[in-house]
Amino acid sequence: MTSPASAPERRLNLLTGDWVLVSSHRMNRPWQGAQEQATSQRSVKHDPACYLCPGVARAGGVQNPVYEGVYVFDNDFPALLPGMETDENADPVFVRQTENGICRVICYSPDHSRTMAHMTAAEITPVVDVWAEQYAMLAERDDITAVTIFENRGAMMGASNPHPHGQIWATGHVPNELAREDAHQKAWLSKNGEALLTSYLVRELEDQSRLVLTNDSFVALVPYWAAWPFETLVLPRRQVTSLDELSHGERLDLADVLQRLTACYDQLFQAPFPYTMGFHQAPCNGQPSDHFTLHAHFYPPLLRSSSIRKFMVGFEMLAMPQRDLTAEAAAERLRAAL
Repeated sequence: MTSPASAPERRLNLLTGDWVLVSSHRMNRPWQGAQEQATSQRSVKHDPACYLCPGVARAGGVQNPVYEGVYVFDNDFPALLPGMETDENADPVFVRQTENGICRVICYSPDHSRTMAHMTAAEITPVVDVWAEQYAMLAERDDITAVTIFENRGAMMGASNPHPHGQIWATGHVPNELAREDAHQKAWLSKNGEALLTSYLVRELEDQSRLVLTNDSFVALVPYWAAWPFETLVLPRRQVTSLDELSHGERLDLADVLQRLTACYDQLFQAPFPYTMGFHQAPCNGQPSDHFTLHAHFYPPLLRSSSIRKFMVGFEMLAMPQRDLTAEAAAERLRAAL
């Protein structure tokens, strides 16, 4: 049963165990907060000053090849390093452990202007293939237990370069968010005999109020527990644990959903839409993974326009996430922008 729009409520995120406060009555409050400068879509196909463009020397001095498709390379300034000697202390207060890992960059296209929203599904499919190949390759390593594939789009989300690209961080330990999601999915399967996101998707397909777009293999929706105003979750109709398990047809369908969803975001406020997007895949730690379902999160910060963003501050940082726009209203607005 849906609560009245004027009644504050909290919703449980089944993946993390966090509660989200929903205060839809606050959408009518006046806004006098910060307004960001909206970015514009660049049409330059090759920028000789861009260190991700073909043939250009990167910031670390290595020159890119004149690549024609998807291009992957080890990050010149990685947050993680492989082959570090294992070290940890026994101090119960100042606890530390060595963290081995690998950081890579994936350029989606040689065209500086071709963001995912402006690529075709056929052009995005090779990106999906490379994601799958990289996951499978890194998951085989003894020193890696998790592979996080993500993209930060736009300066508002900290992207240091507008060239269409994403990143891969493979870590020696399972990161916090993935560990929590893994634990909650494992507990759900043990209690209910079915994968959590399988149960969840069945209910969302019945309800339909939070669906944004679908195809034969994937569904994009605003999750019931969304914290960010126009947050979306991309789910496979068939339970798979990682990208490398997808068939060729499913990879085509994932590319289709990614293209239509990112184009929908850009259409919403008639401007390039900033976001952080990333895939959660089963940890590659040798443990059973039949409880885990591959999925992608989109976390865009915009709230009311291309220049007004949602800030996670104050109560959100000290207590729990809070949103004014309901998940159902956000999905309706996204569907209208398709």
